[in-house]
Amino acid sequence: MGVDLGGPNFDSELEELGLLAETAGMVPVGRVTCKRKAPDAALFIGSGKADEIKLLATQLGAQEVLFDQSLSPGQQRNLERHLELPVNDRTFLILEIFAQRARSHEGKLQVELARLQYLSTRLVRRWSHLERQSGGIGMRGGPGEAQIELDRRMIGETIKRTKERLGKVKRQRQTQRRQRERRDAFNISLIGYTNAGKSTLFNALVKARAYAADQLFATLDTTTRQLYLGEAGRSVSLSDTVGFIRDLPHGLVDAFRATLQEAVDADLLLHVVDAANPHFPEQILQVQKVLKEIGADGIPQLLVFNKIDALDSDHQPLKQEDEFEIDGVQIPRIFVSARDGAGLPLLRQRLSLIARAPSSDAADASHSLGTSGDDV
Repeated sequence: MGVDLGGPNFDSELEELGLLAETAGMVPVGRVTCKRKAPDAALFIGSGKADEIKLLATQLGAQEVLFDQSLSPGQQRNLERHLELPVNDRTFLILEIFAQRARSHEGKLQVELARLQYLSTRLVRRWSHLERQSGGIGMRGGPGEAQIELDRRMIGETIKRTKERLGKVKRQRQTQRRQRERRDAFNISLIGYTNAGKSTLFNALVKARAYAADQLFATLDTTTRQLYLGEAGRSVSLSDTVGFIRDLPHGLVDAFRATLQEAVDADLLLHVVDAANPHFPEQILQVQKVLKEIGADGIPQLLVFNKIDALDSDHQPLKQEDEFEIDGVQIPRIFVSARDGAGLPLLRQRLSLIARAPSSDAADASHSLGTSGDDV
């Protein structure tokens, strides 16, 4: 279900919701849209549109209704009562995918924290069937404490424990980073919109076997390997990070801050872009937005326009490298195909140039790579 509130790219955003659902193991069976100037306070959509969804869900045998926009706990509860079906939003769907894909200890802790924080705001609908429990001597919580209050307390305690465990992991990461700094390591982080091909590029550069697939959020856990740059005569640390996405839940931004710290502490960001996606300008802006949220927007970037093998002959780049403007700043750009290797020798050459420069000149080196040219 998508509600067009007048924003751009409504169709592509709803299409992305379908891809997210498929990534989570669901099968989309129907699509409903409507236009509104503002969300309805009670149902987010009007009651008439809710009746339409209920009828269509019955006809198609749907077992759940997904909304592209975030729902308030009250709207979610009202919709479930009206539709007589589970109702979830985009935020919940992303959390489910992260829960399925997290592999490392840190990743699982981060997902658990984000899910607990999300669930804590929605206890009102999970426990609405329970009566207030009676109080008395020896009863936990005092007279008349509701089950929802007990559950909120339990979740609060679990959140506290999870944050403490994450704090330990974060301190371990800081120790590892300090060790790399003592070795005068040059750190490069791969960032980009989900499914831009970061892991495929990572594997191609360092001959690793990180999981890569043509799906959203194929990789969640940060992987770091050494990349030897012959022309620079040194090795650099290359990290593959989690992909970004539109409207990334704030809980996940906070919970994954330890993982995204690899990007914050990088000397250079390789911003991987899916050149074959017609909506890549919007995806670039979404990545820049998240970088600003985590405090990494001031780190030098090198744009890597990937998947040129998927472009038809009329849209092939005129040059292997040029510059692309982001927020009024010209960023050097290189065109590659991580799948067939096109452009990778040039990318290695440019990385060598940056890594060979003194740290104080790294930013200048990264901005001197490209020459002005035509866009894709």
